[in-house]
Amino acid sequence: DLPAVGQGEEERGQEQQTRTEVFPYPEIGNEELEEINQLVAPVEKFFNEEVDSAKIDHEAKIPAETLNGLKELGLFGIMIPEEFGGLGLSNTMYARLAEIISLDGSIAVTLAAHQAIGLKGILIAGSEAQKQKYLPKLASGEHIAAFCLTEPGSGSDAASIQTRATLSEDRKHFLLNGTKIWISNGGFADIMTVFARTEVTVDGVKKDKISAFIVERAFGGITSGKPEDKLGIRGSNTCEVSFDNAPVPVENVLGEIGGGFKIAMNILNSGRFSMGSSSAGMIKKLIELTSEYAATRKQFNKSLSEFGMIQEKFAVMALNAFVMESMAYLTAGMMDRPGLADSSVEAAMVKVFSSEGGWICVSEALQVLGGLGYTKNYPYERYVRDCRILPIFEKSSDWSSVPLSFLCSLSREMKKGNIGLALGMMGKKLKSSFGVSVDLGLIGKDGVVHPSLAVRTSCKSLKDLSSFFYLVCFPEAQCFFFPGKCKETIVDEQLILKRVADLVINLYAMTAVLSRASRSISIGLRNHDYEVCKVLNILRRNRSSAIKHFLELNDHFVIIQSNSNLPNTHI
Repeated sequence: DLPAVGQGEEERGQEQQTRTEVFPYPEIGNEELEEINQLVAPVEKFFNEEVDSAKIDHEAKIPAETLNGLKELGLFGIMIPEEFGGLGLSNTMYARLAEIISLDGSIAVTLAAHQAIGLKGILIAGSEAQKQKYLPKLASGEHIAAFCLTEPGSGSDAASIQTRATLSEDRKHFLLNGTKIWISNGGFADIMTVFARTEVTVDGVKKDKISAFIVERAFGGITSGKPEDKLGIRGSNTCEVSFDNAPVPVENVLGEIGGGFKIAMNILNSGRFSMGSSSAGMIKKLIELTSEYAATRKQFNKSLSEFGMIQEKFAVMALNAFVMESMAYLTAGMMDRPGLADSSVEAAMVKVFSSEGGWICVSEALQVLGGLGYTKNYPYERYVRDCRILPIFEKSSDWSSVPLSFLCSLSREMKKGNIGLALGMMGKKLKSSFGVSVDLGLIGKDGVVHPSLAVRTSCKSLKDLSSFFYLVCFPEAQCFFFPGKCKETIVDEQLILKRVADLVINLYAMTAVLSRASRSISIGLRNHDYEVCKVLNILRRNRSSAIKHFLELNDHFVIIQSNSNLPNTHI
């Protein structure tokens, strides 16, 4: 590859740092591998032999004996440090267990609501005294946690919550008043992370800011509504939780007064990555169930598995599962490595890709069975109902488009006049489309992609997609430079942002599978040729999808420019 024109030493250094975050693909040590293998076997046995998912779905309740079994396995304290009675597992090991737990949607949601978001605030922002007081009983499952953010008037717009915490006259308690809705575990949670408006003074001016509180049901003033009768994940408890002058000791403030919004976003961002491994685990189970039927069911004197269109459905499921796994474990590995930058954007990409891909795959699996899949005699219709929540959970995917916060930060810098910094945040300068090569450091002497992959179409596809992203970024930046509506409203242009997000997600997916396949070849992993075959298919599909999104995005810019009388900067 030729070096990019005008690329400086600092820029090359940043590229090198970025490459080391995703290449080589993360591995776990032998000790950690042995530990996870010891955990996986009993958990798989429990879910295969002790969990009756049809009964849980029908009765809309997880039996007490099932919950007790989960507690005995330590699954309520997966990521709580051992010093507080938990298993103290890494993000990577948590993702592996999530593959198994996802086989029952209701249990997966109950456990995730408890530890991925319910108690996560104590882990990431709690004081040592708060951790000592609450984590041991949360780790054992003696106490169950919930995350209370959403309200009737505020869903994905978390900053608009109205629940209020008022300091008592003796200044020893905050009195909570308000209502939260769609609270998983809300009917029986003992400990809740609750977000409410508080009055703070900034530069002598009183303002409302969101604060986070650790609230015990035992404090009083808390009532739970009737469990919601849901489409899917019916065994999980979801209800309204109301606070009527609930007294919360001042020492139960989580973090700083007024710092609750950041805590809420950090909690949600940190848990999204596991949706990739969860979705992949569900899809692999569906492939197992569906392939047995396709191999034995005959039509026109042939088994279903011999028909090309049925084979394509299995290919779609297998490729999606591979990408989800690759993205999830790459992100988990990044989160486990000390010193790396925040991975919330990568986690959001995993969430969006996996939730949308999971929905496609459960539909394909049901379609293989035809009418039988539509009946309650088989689990497929339950998987379809359970899976539908994924694009809605932990901030709807329609509001999780990756560039939104990124572009907001960019606009702030440009309005300050920090144009150089803003362009740096774009990631790279615009690369001319007139034949200039983009050096990604993938191939060549110091290339990070395995040579056997480098000689195929994979690197070309990745470079093409990267070039699309550069070209997308430049017109986005132009919108900020020019006066008029486009400058002020780009973050509200959802159709544009969605296509930018799709391009970025495709780029990350391609990077993840390339990194994983390169590692498999390098260490001589069994069946690595099969991985390479999947990677090449994935790259071709993603490249075609990227071209489609890029052309649609370019059309949007043409329309915006014509309506705003802006100079024509489209490609």
